[in-house]
Amino acid sequence: MKKFLLLLLLFPFILSAQSQYEECVDGAVINAKKGIYWAFENIPEKKKSIEHDLISKDKLIAKVKLAKEVEGVRVESTGYFRSTKATVTLYRSYDLLKKEGYIQEKEKKE
Repeated sequence: MKKFLLLLLLFPFILSAQSQYEECVDGAVINAKKGIYWAFENIPEKKKSIEHDLISKDKLIAKVKLAKEVEGVRVESTGYFRSTKATVTLYRSYDLLKKEGYIQEKEKKE
């Protein structure tokens, strides 16, 4: 019975710790997504790869690496929130990037 009462007393603290953990993980993933969106908006024409740090209010939000590959672009974004970091790697083909409007088709010379 004592264990049950102790568990009832500790339950709010366990839920609080879990929600703080979820908040940190979600924040890090959201910041990693911001890095991915930044990368797709800034695909270089001539360079084969770029690296960039997203900083807001003197805090590192995300580290972004973009690399052009044979048939598309690979983006690796590490998002930071408090003491948590989450890395998201995404690949998009050139056809899909054109369809989504991130890359403009070059005009053919006649």
